Amino acid sequence: MTETELSADHFEEQDAEAVEARPRAQRKMAPIVPAQNIAGRALVLVIAIMTFLSCLTFGAVTLVRDTASVWENQISREATIQIKPADGLDMEAALTQASRIAGEFPGVKSTRIIDREATARLLEPWLGSGLNIDDLPVPRLIIVTIDESSPPDFAAMRAAITLKLPSASLDDHRTWVDRLVAMARTTVTIGVAVLALMLSATVLTVVFATRGAMDGNGHIIEVLHFVGAEARFIAREFRRHFLVTGMKGAAAGGAAAVLVFIVFSWWSSRNMATPQADQATALFGNFAIGSAGYAGVVLMVLVIGALTAATSHVTVVAYLSDIDVRQPDA
Repeated sequence: MTETELSADHFEEQDAEAVEARPRAQRKMAPIVPAQNIAGRALVLVIAIMTFLSCLTFGAVTLVRDTASVWENQISREATIQIKPADGLDMEAALTQASRIAGEFPGVKSTRIIDREATARLLEPWLGSGLNIDDLPVPRLIIVTIDESSPPDFAAMRAAITLKLPSASLDDHRTWVDRLVAMARTTVTIGVAVLALMLSATVLTVVFATRGAMDGNGHIIEVLHFVGAEARFIAREFRRHFLVTGMKGAAAGGAAAVLVFIVFSWWSSRNMATPQADQATALFGNFAIGSAGYAGVVLMVLVIGALTAATSHVTVVAYLSDIDVRQPDA
């Protein structure tokens, strides 16, 4: 055989080896987890929806909790004396007398009489502008600012005021504010329970998605496992894939929730010219969740992304353990 023929045979063998090596390299580079498909996009959408709802729930819980805290702080700072009109009663003198009596009690910082103009403004959303309160039997109010650390004896104050002014009454707001705070706490508890259910639903969704992804490449996973690939190696591939998927969906859902909070806060701040809006503002402020609420949204996104990755990891390890149980001699 000539030297030329030997060289030709040598190059042909090299070409054949290269042709065989390329498929092997391609098979080696093929991912264990199936590439992004319709099911993967659907999972991203599901996670985005669940994150969006979870963030809305978290924002509502934050809003109600902060409002309840404001109510509790307000109740610890102020009380109200109300004097109803009566025959022969000099309203201005009665207001001055009631203010003086309340101011003499230890624990009272100051008293402030709500004047006629301020009283008319309080009634304006319901009775219109230009109201003359002398034409109506409108009660007058006195705001009593109290010391939070050492509040006065409200029972003694109430008795002293009603003794001099039978038409007067002292309201420390505790009864109705306690009910509102209790309702707010119940709402927070329900919101936390709903949030836990949403996170549980997200976990179950990821479990089913992981199982589906493993079924799609089940033969490859079993071969890798039987030839010695460690469970944590296979689980790491799935964890990386589902972490990216989870973060995509969670980021989209969190961004949508933040947009809703911003738009709703802006809208509510520009539509406060009705009695209903005034009442809503008195109860919930301007519907702004604050920096703590937005930080909670970011935390929720990170938690859902990490939860997605951790769930897929646990599911893969459990699946491989189940293979070992079913085929111990393999």
